[in-house]
Formats: sequence, C-alpha cells, structure tokens
Amino acid sequence: MEERTGGGLLLPLALTGFGFYFVFAAVQGDGGVFRRIELEAERETLQADLDALQTRVSAAEGKVRRLSDDYVDLDLLDERARIVLGMARADELILE
Repeated sequence: MEERTGGGLLLPLALTGFGFYFVFAAVQGDGGVFRRIELEAERETLQADLDALQTRVSAAEGKVRRLSDDYVDLDLLDERARIVLGMARADELILE
C-alpha cells in the first residue's frame, strides 16, 4: 500500500479556494450583490433628482408660456418688470 503525501490534499484545497473566490466575486465583485444594492440606491437618488428637475422645468415652462406672445399674463409681466427694474408705484406699500 502506498502512503499518501501532501499531493492528495492539493486538489481539494485548490477547488475550495476557487469556490471561495467565486463566492467572494458574486458578493463583492463588479456584478455582485453589494454593487447591485449600491446601484439601486443611486438609481433611486437620481430618479428623485430627475423628478425635482422635471417639476422645476414644468414651472418654468408655465411662466414662459404666460409671458409668450400668444398668452400674456399681465400680473406676471408686471411682477417680473418690478423685480427686474426694482421699481414700484408711488401709491404702493412694499413689505420685506
């Protein structure tokens, strides 16, 4: 009967090492579980930013539409002119 030396342990240790490497890569790697969680959190943050920006764009589009040649909102025009020129009528009270 032949006596086994350390060579019989080499294959199981190598396979175990490869197994640990693939488990680590599945959890920590570029396509791993943790990276997916990070990307989902970033997506949610960016979606919230996009929603806020779309709200601001809609508000700005409404003001632009009200100042356009087709539709003039005199109150808005008066308000913008006063803000830009920094002027008021003599019979107005200014509260700050």
